Amino acid sequence: MLELNLPFCELKIRLNKDNTEVWDFIRRKYVCFTPEENVRQHFVKYLVYYKGYPASHLMNEVTLNLNGLSKRCDTVAYDRQLIPRVIVEYKAPHIQIDQRVFTQVSRYNMVLKVDYLIVSNGLKHYCIRMNYEEGSYDFVNEIPNYTSL
Repeated sequence: MLELNLPFCELKIRLNKDNTEVWDFIRRKYVCFTPEENVRQHFVKYLVYYKGYPASHLMNEVTLNLNGLSKRCDTVAYDRQLIPRVIVEYKAPHIQIDQRVFTQVSRYNMVLKVDYLIVSNGLKHYCIRMNYEEGSYDFVNEIPNYTSL
């Protein structure tokens, strides 16, 4: 797989019949090891080991209801009161992050109303801080530490 713009981390990988699987330590199970899943596993470990997010306050593949349709957020980070504070959307490294990706994560935020939206393809990472009082948002240069949520 392509080297990512994230700190190196060990992944627990196994071959299972016809595909390769990776251990998702958040979901506590093996999942298909796709390029997007590679980004997720590296990014989640970055959040935990470098940004101080408790693994117990992260959830992968969070289902939500959006206008009667079932959708899934890639990762949601919760604060200590278990209020959603961050949505992270992942794409495979070969997928360009464009307006469609930001629209996708913004739709999820219509339901969760978090403080930060993060989009990453493992090579480029974008973080948006929402300002609900002013009805605006700002791109920020750094992924927030958990303590600043």
